[in-house]
Amino acid sequence: MEEQRYSQYARGVITGVLSAVCVFLVIGAAGFFLLQGRHSFISIGTKDEKTELLSTGTQAKLEALEQLIDQTYYEDVEEETLVNGLYKGLIASLGDPYSAYYTAEEYQEMMISASAQYYGIGAVLRQDPETMQVSIVRVYEDSPADQAGLEDEDVIVQVDDIVSRTMELSELVTHIRGEENSTVHLLINRNGQQIDVDVMRGKVDVPTVDGRMLTDDIGYIMIAEFGEATADDFKSQVEQLRQQGMQKLIVDLRDNPGGMLDSVTEILDYILPEGLIVYTEDKQGQREEVTSDAERYLDLPMAVLINGQSASCSEIFAGAIRDYEYGTLIGTTTYGKGVVQGIRKLMDDSAVKLTTAKYFTPKGENIHGTGIAPDIELEYKYTGNQKKEYDYLKDNQVRKAINILKKK
Repeated sequence: MEEQRYSQYARGVITGVLSAVCVFLVIGAAGFFLLQGRHSFISIGTKDEKTELLSTGTQAKLEALEQLIDQTYYEDVEEETLVNGLYKGLIASLGDPYSAYYTAEEYQEMMISASAQYYGIGAVLRQDPETMQVSIVRVYEDSPADQAGLEDEDVIVQVDDIVSRTMELSELVTHIRGEENSTVHLLINRNGQQIDVDVMRGKVDVPTVDGRMLTDDIGYIMIAEFGEATADDFKSQVEQLRQQGMQKLIVDLRDNPGGMLDSVTEILDYILPEGLIVYTEDKQGQREEVTSDAERYLDLPMAVLINGQSASCSEIFAGAIRDYEYGTLIGTTTYGKGVVQGIRKLMDDSAVKLTTAKYFTPKGENIHGTGIAPDIELEYKYTGNQKKEYDYLKDNQVRKAINILKKK
């Protein structure tokens, strides 16, 4: 465990839905349809009938299952719950941890999360796509989570009466958020010990960029995730640091789970010279390119810090910097998510998120399942006093980046 992270700032907010995801937002119902109302089923088809999603046999089987639940299940179940279960199950059957169906309420919550301001607890969460375990990546200083004693790497076992492993993260966070000054009860596993924690929800503003000067000429910018305001905040931070004498730059993407594609490509357009930033290919082989224009570029020696939790949009950033030979990657191999998702709103305000394409670095590499290896492999180690304020110069990866940049 990396016991003390990279700054007092490097403590996030409960976002969840953006974790390890680089998404396009697509509004509209073209290409999708929605089944509405009560299902009217007819007789079961024959064995030889072609298996189709809505064949007469499928409809009849669903009718039989519905009747069985109605007659024998020990509790009453709302029909809406069963119908939503059909939609969720359809998408879950893809076996893709990044695809999901959202009810109208879940979609609304997801958009609130993306807007980066709500009543929550002030912690970035991560969910393992295989085990469904939910853990805390970062806790904001002075946030409700911090005040309640939550810590980085705490595992959330239960939210009120909901077992966290039974629910997708984007849905789970809707139960963690709530009305201002209301309380959410969390069961936490910390180093094998279970702890009950009550957290009073409060207003959470989500800064995703923080920066400072580390030496007379070396600046440092940490990007927590790629949200709606991140590109503007990054540019503003660069200009502030340049006014303070910055001539070389460290960009910290450690533990950055991803975010919005438009955000990272806008930043890369600001940094890189004219050329290809990233491209995607769908299953029909259709290719879409995102390029940097010739209007401006950031002519600064650069080092980029990465680790195993640098995912998706962070890997787009690291891959472009590497392929352009625009900076030195330092740390450990990234997460390895080389696919993108599209979110499409449906007619009843529900939505579906589907993995729609693979993405490739400027030189044509798809890093899904493999990640991006650093130029300089270096495991994180903090040599400062864990009980005192974080010291950047005691972070061995930051220190290595400074030493590399001093030679340029």
